[in-house]
Amino acid sequence: MRFVITGEWSRNRLLQLIIVIFVIYVIGLWLTNALLYFQKMDLSYVSVTEYYLGSEERFLQPRSYQGMLEVSHFHLFAMGLLLLTLTHLMLFVPISPNLKAWLIIIPFFSALVDEGGGWLVRFVHPGFAYLKIAGFLALEISLAVLVVICLWSIFRGSQEHYRQPRPVAGRRGTADIEENVGLGAAGEMVE
Repeated sequence: MRFVITGEWSRNRLLQLIIVIFVIYVIGLWLTNALLYFQKMDLSYVSVTEYYLGSEERFLQPRSYQGMLEVSHFHLFAMGLLLLTLTHLMLFVPISPNLKAWLIIIPFFSALVDEGGGWLVRFVHPGFAYLKIAGFLALEISLAVLVVICLWSIFRGSQEHYRQPRPVAGRRGTADIEENVGLGAAGEMVE
């Protein structure tokens, strides 16, 4: 982690290789996620409701509680780990803290909306199909943005935006810090 925290990942080729290979796996997940979604349904209200509620005309059975529970069990764990890893990398990207916060919040929220949307369609009201569609699109877009920013940061990022805390004037101890000091090119602290 030292390489990521200090911004040295722009100089450490093996760490860059690990992150690039991880991002390639994420791209594969992103692509297969979209392919699986469109194999089952499309971006229309009717297709989403038919998938979850069934359709007599198309001989589709409604999704079962147990089947949905098994899928959610795996998805919640896997998406949680994926998003933990991807959004963790955003902490070390040289962009504004406000943008970092949005890049962390949106993927987690959209993954929950995507997963919960199907449950809401199946067991609450068909109108939640629009929420399911919005959650899927938001998740796919946010994952793509995270992938692009990770790759940009590895190959084009700069260390000038990395920050380390500095002690607050007039106070002692490590508990009182400010975050307005960065690292210079040689690793020294600069304002």
